[in-house]
Amino acid sequence: MLDRGFVTYSNEAKVDQLGVHLDLIETFGAVSVAVAWAMARGALEHSKADIAVAITGIAGPGGGSDKKPVGTVVFARARRGEDPNEIVSDQRDFGDIGRTDIRLQAVRVALGLLVAEGAPTP
Repeated sequence: MLDRGFVTYSNEAKVDQLGVHLDLIETFGAVSVAVAWAMARGALEHSKADIAVAITGIAGPGGGSDKKPVGTVVFARARRGEDPNEIVSDQRDFGDIGRTDIRLQAVRVALGLLVAEGAPTP
């Protein structure tokens, strides 16, 4: 069921709109499997959707670090009724190819998670 979308660019939005615990963000960082998974689960909990995909990343031009450079993007998919301990996720490093191209590549991966039973697109 197509129900709604969430744009949670800031950490505050992730907490307020999706119920992501601030301690997850502080411990693992906003760009992490833990936070992406919490975002996907939160999207299900705050909607009537049957499936949710979350994307969190660093599209640039700034904001990267040695540990998480520009182009680092993390994805998670959650399905209603699925075991919450089973995490379907993917992390990609697209490199510093430009904000627009990073975002386009992220959309490709997210769509792959939706249509291929969790198999990310190459």
